Amino acid sequence: MSKVTTMKDAIAQLVRDGDTVAIEGFTHLICFAAGHEIIRQGKRDLILCRLTPDLIYDQMIAAGCASKLVFSYLGNPGVGSLHAVRRAVEKGIPAPLEVEEYSHFGLVGRFIAGAAKLPFYPVRTFAGSDLPSANPRIRQVADPYGDGQVYVVPPLNPDVTVVHVQRADEKGNAHIWGLTGMQAEAAFAAVRVIVVAEEIVDEAVVRADPNRTVIPGLIVDAVVHEPYGAHPSYAQGYYDRDTQFYLAWDPISRDHQALSAWLDEWVHGLSGRADYVEKMGAQAWDKLQPGDAWSGQVNYGQYR
Repeated sequence: MSKVTTMKDAIAQLVRDGDTVAIEGFTHLICFAAGHEIIRQGKRDLILCRLTPDLIYDQMIAAGCASKLVFSYLGNPGVGSLHAVRRAVEKGIPAPLEVEEYSHFGLVGRFIAGAAKLPFYPVRTFAGSDLPSANPRIRQVADPYGDGQVYVVPPLNPDVTVVHVQRADEKGNAHIWGLTGMQAEAAFAAVRVIVVAEEIVDEAVVRADPNRTVIPGLIVDAVVHEPYGAHPSYAQGYYDRDTQFYLAWDPISRDHQALSAWLDEWVHGLSGRADYVEKMGAQAWDKLQPGDAWSGQVNYGQYR
């Protein structure tokens, strides 16, 4: 049974005000298209979770979608601060924002515990850190197999996880290659899962390369076909990271009015991602073409 739907319908049906939402993807496959649709639909009081919030959460927070941010490492990668996040935390513009900070591995542990339905996950790397004093959810328990205490973090179970992938079939079985990050764990931990794909392919394509099936269709609620949906991040093998966009975001995001004007033009003023792709123009996409670097084939053998 096909789970293919539009981004508009997927967000309308599966993302609700007050939800805990994870848009995962490590450096690439960050689903900006889903974040923009959440902004367009005016979702509110979301708890946004992500290892590296990146520009998409800066945009969603500037749009007033979030009341809390659960994160590790915060910044415009390679450039500087996420200024909309800073304004919300420091000045309450456009609304106050609560923050809950972890180390990278601390948040990884939360997703793993959520996916495995564990009560907590032990993390030794908080020893000597000030994070436990800043975040009361990082606690210590007695080590049941040795002496002393060990730091632990609670499970993270998003109401909705959005995962961008290179390709998926209509049932949601999804292939990812390149950096896989925590997409699988964030999906397995979630109550509802939206898979957004550069391509929708026949099930035979997925079955022919099972080791790339990072997300199985059995946990997926909706599949959205959205080419270029991860821009300005990249999709390995489809288009490169738009580094100029990340650089240009810094002066835009420093001023709330300038950022709001950008949202009016590039999010609220468009009906969806197809309009965004057209507005960017063919020349912009041509510059981001990655060229070819094919991976070798393997023989899985035929069952007889």
